[in-house]
Amino acid sequence: MNAPQAVVFDIGNVLIGWNPEAQYDRRFGEACRRALFAEVDLHAMNAQVDLGAPFRETVHALADRHPAWRAEIRDWHDSWIEMLTPVIDGSVAVLRRLRANGVPVFALSNFGVDTYTLAQGRFDFLGEFDAEFISGRLRVMKPDARIYELLEAGTGVPPDRLLFTDDRRENIAAAAARGWRTHLFEGPEGWVARLVEEGLLSADEAAA
Repeated sequence: MNAPQAVVFDIGNVLIGWNPEAQYDRRFGEACRRALFAEVDLHAMNAQVDLGAPFRETVHALADRHPAWRAEIRDWHDSWIEMLTPVIDGSVAVLRRLRANGVPVFALSNFGVDTYTLAQGRFDFLGEFDAEFISGRLRVMKPDARIYELLEAGTGVPPDRLLFTDDRRENIAAAAARGWRTHLFEGPEGWVARLVEEGLLSADEAAA
């Protein structure tokens, strides 16, 4: 079997941690966070942003519908960048090694338009992809088949020559259904081993 022609990275929990609950625990305490998240569907709000809704306006509109939680909900906007932690250094090193080896590297991520701009301002490696397929820009999210189709069409790489890593099983399954090679991300060590297996990294590069 030929080696993959390009590698596709999810971002959240692959290159950078994404844990809103931990951030709210730090900011407001676990008991407050549990009560808030039980009463207000902040993840549904975030999905709207990931589909292209304006960030600040969407957060503030939800806060206005829940005045008892207004300050805490607005903090999703004001402290959002702090939810992205930590940088997964092993994955970033792999991204850069692949590019140094001449392997095209693409991003395929559920991210808002505004939030992705914020993240790029904080994390320089988010400017190093050969192409970006961001849900907020495209108005479609993983695991909808359409976003995978858009990447295929935009890059011209055949499905069976794409190697995709993501931390969510449903996103991996949707890619595999299209014939993509896939890797469920559970840590950089397993991902590095898969890249060696696929012939995209040498054993020496993996050990570096």
